Amino acid sequence: MVETKGITKSFASLKVLKGIDLRIDEKEVVAIVGPSGAGKTTLLQIMGTLSRPDAGSLTVKGIDPFGLPEKERAAFRNRHIGFVFQFHQLLPEFTAIENVMIPSLIANGNHRAAEKKAAELLDYLGLSDRIEHKPAELSGGEKQRVAVARALINNPSVILADEPSGSLDTKNKDELHSLFFDLRREMSQTFVIVTHDEQLARLADRIVYMKDGMITA
Repeated sequence: MVETKGITKSFASLKVLKGIDLRIDEKEVVAIVGPSGAGKTTLLQIMGTLSRPDAGSLTVKGIDPFGLPEKERAAFRNRHIGFVFQFHQLLPEFTAIENVMIPSLIANGNHRAAEKKAAELLDYLGLSDRIEHKPAELSGGEKQRVAVARALINNPSVILADEPSGSLDTKNKDELHSLFFDLRREMSQTFVIVTHDEQLARLADRIVYMKDGMITA
């Protein structure tokens, strides 16, 4: 469903990725692990079409997003790829429900339909009483669940998560990990997760080990 072939990426003289072949199947939860500097986040950014590889190919649902014009690629990314970052990246001036609605509105979604879907997702994630709160009024775990709802709003083909529980305490971390697998089971969601958390990695269907810009196992 998501496939990379021969992906390379350099920054100046530093070769960060050295030929990455990886396939992610539908409904899989895949953890990418390895030491800092292994190239994990760079690979995730390329899979999310946020960064272009120097060589190699990426396909998502059989489509090469880097073969699309920039505007169409942005629309493809918005429709097919959800993101969850370590520090949630919520817009501080907007409420929880407004943050969740943004990707749908960018996709020219109907405001009323986007609001309804966002409210349903926040209710599913146990945040129905927090929808009008701004990020500063939410706990770390609540912010990250809002970020997950935002990633889900357009029913993406895959969610890419970069150290999603890295800033959470143990309780919120465990709840977030459980949530990913609930979403896979109940919504058939696919996840690719870059993590240093051994517990989360062990829960995944598959662990991909990276070191020095290569997949080692």
